[in-house]
Amino acid sequence: MATPSVVPLTFTVRRCEPELVAPAKPTPREQKPLSDIDDQASLRFQIPFIHIYRHHPSMEGKDPADVIKAALAQTLVLYYPFAGRLREGANGKLIVDCNGEGVMFIKAEADVTLQQFGDELRPPFPCFDQLLFDVPGSEGMINCPLLLIQVTRLRCGGFIYATRLNHVMTDGPGIKQFMSAVAAMARGQPSHLIPPVWERHLLDAPHPPQVTLKHHEYDEVELSTATPWPSDNLVDRSFFFGHTEVSLLRSLLPPHVRRCTKFELLTAFLWRCRTLAINIDPDEEVRMMSIINARFKFNPPILPPGYYGNGFLFPAAITTVKKLRENPLGYAVGLVQQAKASLTEEYMKSVAALMVNGGKQLVFPNVMGSFIISDLTRASLDELDFGWGKAAFAGNAKAVGVISFLTPTKSKKGEARTLVSICLPGQAMERFAEEVDNMLKQQPIDDTKSKPKLISSAL
Repeated sequence: MATPSVVPLTFTVRRCEPELVAPAKPTPREQKPLSDIDDQASLRFQIPFIHIYRHHPSMEGKDPADVIKAALAQTLVLYYPFAGRLREGANGKLIVDCNGEGVMFIKAEADVTLQQFGDELRPPFPCFDQLLFDVPGSEGMINCPLLLIQVTRLRCGGFIYATRLNHVMTDGPGIKQFMSAVAAMARGQPSHLIPPVWERHLLDAPHPPQVTLKHHEYDEVELSTATPWPSDNLVDRSFFFGHTEVSLLRSLLPPHVRRCTKFELLTAFLWRCRTLAINIDPDEEVRMMSIINARFKFNPPILPPGYYGNGFLFPAAITTVKKLRENPLGYAVGLVQQAKASLTEEYMKSVAALMVNGGKQLVFPNVMGSFIISDLTRASLDELDFGWGKAAFAGNAKAVGVISFLTPTKSKKGEARTLVSICLPGQAMERFAEEVDNMLKQQPIDDTKSKPKLISSAL
């Protein structure tokens, strides 16, 4: 269900000078190549996360920034590649120079209380550029810190832990593993750590590299028909979906489709609403890429426990605006399921081979007709406890271009909900909100009359 915009809130953040936090002990000096999945151009960007913590009486007198900074230095002894810098080798191959320079750290205070953020904690967060300050010269790929962390103490005794990570180094599960280690160190429980595993060669292309499958997520879309992602007039907004909304959407599916997962259902629904909202030509080709974690998809697993590199791919579903509009919601659900099922071990090897065979510079289509969605509902990011208990909110800080996120959260009454953050041009966002509301008002399918039937096929 759509939620009203956040009431504007402004406050002042006082920051100490940014500093580099190096490993607490000497670490190996070596160079570690990233995998062929890690160093693709599609992942060469920075992604922000935010954790918000309430005041905890047992931690009275302790400064969270000091506690986390000390724990970070200890953790970097184990995860020492994060303290290094990226270099570019032959053919653009990214390599981590493990030189122990350290990660960027900022200690700050804000003249605001957590209560002033409102009853519903959700992105976009007010003054986020002050809660995670973009240190000049820190956002590049080569020879820049691989992590930027800012801990901002609030007037109420709570604090905000904001992180910006270089995506080529790790993904959601990987950064969760790293931050869990920091949290365990902060609580004085290092025995609870999962030993980190590098082993990036496991996702390198086979020799010789052979592209055996189609990879539509890297198609070069003709910009003459598809509208490029605009650089201005963008609006970030969040939408909540609880049990009531999910049940309503499921009732719009024929009985034989209703056993789909909540992720498949919401992804199909959001893709359809977004496609109708962007108002492009009915014959325009649109695509949805769902980010799928490969760590536990295969039996036996292809990646060992403790692996903290990028372990996901984003296979694409493709259709047209007209087909999404004219077919029922179950059509989009089927396309999402097909995309998920396409991720096999062969698919991963084929993507790695594509990168090696000159595709490293290919990126997912950055056009309005492309929609990428990442599911954080099972990441348990809120469980990170630095000594102040679980986070009141944990997840992505905002939508990143055409990438949206599903994040678990709870209402004031404790109802489990899924939060969706999305970014669209202003007018498209208004239409998107209308599409969401309109679909939630549709009449359920009558089970006594519905029968499986053929629908228009995907492209």
